[in-house]
Amino acid sequence: MTKTILITGATDGIGLLTAQTLAAEGHTILLHGRSEKKLEAAAQAVGGKTEKYLADLSNMSDVNALAHAIRAKHSHIDVVVNNAGILKAPDTVTKDGHDIRFMVNTIAPYALTQSLLPIIAKEGRVVNLSSAAQAPVDLEALSGRKKLNDMEAYAQSKLAITIWSRELAKQLPDGPAIIAVNPGSLLASKMVKEGFGVAGNDLNIGANILREAALGETFAKASGKYFDNDSGQFAQPHAAALDPDHSAAVMQGIKDALNQLR
Repeated sequence: MTKTILITGATDGIGLLTAQTLAAEGHTILLHGRSEKKLEAAAQAVGGKTEKYLADLSNMSDVNALAHAIRAKHSHIDVVVNNAGILKAPDTVTKDGHDIRFMVNTIAPYALTQSLLPIIAKEGRVVNLSSAAQAPVDLEALSGRKKLNDMEAYAQSKLAITIWSRELAKQLPDGPAIIAVNPGSLLASKMVKEGFGVAGNDLNIGANILREAALGETFAKASGKYFDNDSGQFAQPHAAALDPDHSAAVMQGIKDALNQLR
């Protein structure tokens, strides 16, 4: 049975390759990007049944508009892959005063997922892009009151999305499944080239596991779990994600940020 699948950050890298993989199987792919030109090129590259959605996830009004546009066209979707992510940017502070890594990597996908929950199938899935790079979250940085360097912000934002994956899964025992996935370290993405100056490993490593997380039987009962593709198995995330006090503080920080941005 074909599915309707939203992939954010689908104009290049793992997102684009995952979209191509799933479209080739006949699924309807909702492609998200923040560049109209790149989004059009991605739609051509993906082919099949695709829809284009333009939004800058560092801007909460764009996030809200994206959710509204999808809900206006669809009463049901099956999978959300929160793939969009950022490590470096010319300006790391958004117009609303938040670190762009926390905004794009953590807060926006949380807000988007919450907005789309009413139309995500109970047997569906939300696949969140985590990373092997995880670090305890500085709540002052999450709130925008403290600046971090690129890698600190990135690692903390990835722990934060892992935390909210676990916590939201607890709130949704009847589904959809909420799953955090490290698709593989140092894959051949633009982010890896920018951050580490290396060519990286085959992107198919990441695309294949995202396809499996979205639709495969291995992940059918995996809500709340973290999959580490470096080891090829479900694993424990950073210990800070298992700390109930830290998790509660991070969740409150995300909600506070959203309240501030509304």
